[in-house]
Amino acid sequence: MTISLNAGSLSSAELEDKKELAPPTAAPLGGPMQTRSRRIFTSDDDRIISGTWECEPGESAWDFSDRGEVIHVLSGRMTCEEKNGTTTEVGPGTTAVFPIGWQGTWTIHETLRKVFVIYR
Repeated sequence: MTISLNAGSLSSAELEDKKELAPPTAAPLGGPMQTRSRRIFTSDDDRIISGTWECEPGESAWDFSDRGEVIHVLSGRMTCEEKNGTTTEVGPGTTAVFPIGWQGTWTIHETLRKVFVIYR
């Protein structure tokens, strides 16, 4: 079975799961951050989850102790700062890998939309 979705063409209203960013996903470091997402695949054992996710600007703390994530940014931009101080800028067309154990902050400068694969 092949699953296909043009995540870049969806309107924000077409993203099904709307909520504020909160643990265990990540902890906002300022005010509330609105997220919208749509899952397109979850493995039977929940070890792999894939979909598209959108988040409003703000700063948040991320802890990938129990999972890793691969993202491909469709729109928006953010700065990722690892716990050790290394920073990475990501924007449209960027693919980034956050391996199991990654800790740091994401500062979203413009509403960010990404395609993601979470793995455990």
